[in-house]
Amino acid sequence: MRIRIVGAGVMGRGIAQWAVVAGHTVELCDVLREAVPEAVGFVSSMIERSVQKQRITQEEASAAVERLVLLDSPAAPGDDVDLVIEAIVENLSAKTDLFRQLEKALPDRTVFATNTSSLSVTQIAAGLSDPSRLAGLHFFNPVPLMKIVEVVPGALTRPDIPTALAALVRETGHAAVVVADTPGFLINHAGRGLVTEAFALLEESVADVADIDRVARDVLGLRMGPFELMDLTGLDITATVIDSVWQGFRHSDRLRPSYLTPNRVAAGLYGRKTGRGFYSYGADASAAPGEPSVDGDAARPVYIPGTGPEADALRDALHREGASVEAELSERAVVLVPTWGTTVAATVADEGLPAARTLGVDPLSLNTPRRVLAVTPASDPHVARDAWAVLAKGGESAAARTVSVVRDTAGSVAQRLLCSVVSVAASIAERSIASPHDIDLAVTAGLGYPVGPLAWGERIGATRLLTMQAALHRSTGDPRYRPTRWVTERAHLGLPLTAAGTSPSHVVP
Repeated sequence: MRIRIVGAGVMGRGIAQWAVVAGHTVELCDVLREAVPEAVGFVSSMIERSVQKQRITQEEASAAVERLVLLDSPAAPGDDVDLVIEAIVENLSAKTDLFRQLEKALPDRTVFATNTSSLSVTQIAAGLSDPSRLAGLHFFNPVPLMKIVEVVPGALTRPDIPTALAALVRETGHAAVVVADTPGFLINHAGRGLVTEAFALLEESVADVADIDRVARDVLGLRMGPFELMDLTGLDITATVIDSVWQGFRHSDRLRPSYLTPNRVAAGLYGRKTGRGFYSYGADASAAPGEPSVDGDAARPVYIPGTGPEADALRDALHREGASVEAELSERAVVLVPTWGTTVAATVADEGLPAARTLGVDPLSLNTPRRVLAVTPASDPHVARDAWAVLAKGGESAAARTVSVVRDTAGSVAQRLLCSVVSVAASIAERSIASPHDIDLAVTAGLGYPVGPLAWGERIGATRLLTMQAALHRSTGDPRYRPTRWVTERAHLGLPLTAAGTSPSHVVP
């Protein structure tokens, strides 16, 4: 296949490398002609690095470089061009003007693809004489390593084009997901669940940046915490995506941005690229905050009210670790309440527990390297330190654990983060933006989550997850946490969260 790539910047270079290594001939061009030789040199050096890392042979590398053709003008004639991939500036008029020029220069059979990450494919195509020939082909940086591509048909795209583009992508070893032309497409939309909820937790002073990141890593198993991730990608970029997706979905509560971002962006606190973000970087960077040491009484007795699965699991875990777990509440015992979508404060009020001695434990953290202890405004600090020591000590059958102490909130940190991730993915599924399989595939490949969000929710169980969603919504009154139709239906019907289920199209041909 002969592919013309317009744009010799970071994305254009990556797409060119991907295409020539896969065996395709690439015409690389840019409105800035001087940028093209530099880009070709960069691509050649990256291919040579692949040889050094033994990913390809020297013969394969030489053949790939020979397939890289420098082109003087994006609008040069080309009767043999099968596909154009545009990777220029994110500007609607610039992209539309380019494709208009390409319409005049290339045959009708040439397929057009835009690598836009934020603009409507349909709106770009609307400026063409034949909008049916254009689709989105959204790669992620770095293209050779991020092995996921979103194929985005516009409203008028010919039905055969998304199928052909997906097949092309898969032939190269990358995964392809077909996604509706909606704000953020799939991966950028799905990623809003984690970062918007992290900001909500920070707004409410539930925990500081470092502890939210620690819980995300140690309890949920993410490779990076949300604030570490935003520092890596750049808060300026993240804030733009958050706002555009929220606005595109007509101010959906579930996607609501934080008031914290505009001032941080205005101050240039972008993250790694400016030396300061949520953390400091470079020569002047301060050391990351260490884990505080525990100085409480690990032998203090504890009492765990209730007989539900969360209470039983907490009671059993502490028994195994040698804690003194009382069957009846004594005057000295620390009361540990496993909170599932609820607050410690509500449990104190409902069950008449001693407010100064009652603290919360997130059940999601129970069997992870980090346990999460929640304190209320009424908590006795000395009692809280003893509870911290009890949760941290481990025992003969378990290693000692770290403990994060957070402010009491409905569901605690990990539950709220997970619930938001699953809820945003579920809303994508119920809008038919992408299939459940493609949602999980794209998110694991594009965002590096340990498991796809719908499969993650399935591990919790639809019924248990619905209980958490409903309790969060009831406790906060915030429509951000309202239970999704996707989870509610599957909990009621006994279906997996990963199953598309029956739709009217299965019944009416």
